[in-house]
Amino acid sequence: MTFDYTAVGFHTFDALCRPVTQIPPNGDTYFVEDFALAISGAAGAAAVVAAKHGLKVQAVGGLGNDLMGDWVLRRYADFGVDTEMMQRCPDFMTSSSIVTTRPDGQRPALHKRGATAGFYVGDDQVDRVLDTKIFHIGGVGLMDAMDNGRNAELLEEAQKRGITTTLDVFASKAEDLKLLRPLLAHTDFFMPSEEEAMALSGLSDFEDVCQFLLDQGVGAVVMTLGAEGAMYRDRQGRKFDIPAFQIDVVCTCGCGDAFNAGFATGLHLGRSLEDCIRLGQASSAQNAMGLGSQAVVTSLDDTIRFMETQPVRARSVHA
Repeated sequence: MTFDYTAVGFHTFDALCRPVTQIPPNGDTYFVEDFALAISGAAGAAAVVAAKHGLKVQAVGGLGNDLMGDWVLRRYADFGVDTEMMQRCPDFMTSSSIVTTRPDGQRPALHKRGATAGFYVGDDQVDRVLDTKIFHIGGVGLMDAMDNGRNAELLEEAQKRGITTTLDVFASKAEDLKLLRPLLAHTDFFMPSEEEAMALSGLSDFEDVCQFLLDQGVGAVVMTLGAEGAMYRDRQGRKFDIPAFQIDVVCTCGCGDAFNAGFATGLHLGRSLEDCIRLGQASSAQNAMGLGSQAVVTSLDDTIRFMETQPVRARSVHA
């Protein structure tokens, strides 16, 4: 296969600043300490981290015919990400965000949905898009053209071809479950945050949440718990929990997406599932230590070194 990792879905241009405690009133100006630009999104940030880890990566999604889209393509080129399947969508702007990072790392954002809603993988593009070992869809609920059945068709075809499938969402709400159900039956690894998983299931107990998702047909649930680590549950009854790394958080923008890419890196390397999650957590933790998605992630060697040497929190919530 040509690609190690293909990231389909939400690719966004982010402008970030910190620290922000409030928006200036009237026409006032507040000064900030840091400002950055980044590719982000549930597909975009994952694509960049996977490329930094040395995987051969393909990005699939939509951009507008604008300066933000130009910058995204240029930045992908910096990391060696293949963008042949990134579509310029007429009548759409590039999906873009202004991220106001708080002193504690939280990141309220102003977002323009843009071309993520407009791109579509045609029948003549399927073979190219699925020429990959790992197939990731990120941003379900934002892809208006793709969410109406096409994502499920691609995941089903990917599994038929023996491709490993992974799936993530973006700030899911209960009503998004109807979009996810057809996808979960063809997903090997579903990787929501605890907030997203609870919103989708309507449940609060983590074991119940995972079981609910497994009952939808997904092969395994990897639920990220922020500072409390991550938990793994699958249809074969395997379960384990792994604590988070101890870090000083700068910005949490893109942390879940970096986790997804780190997890995929572990799969690509043939690592154990525990190590896949630890690589995901190491990627996410490094991501959180700088302003903007993947700012501190540099290479696979550095991520593995971080994974092997960085202290972890005393326990996970389920330990």
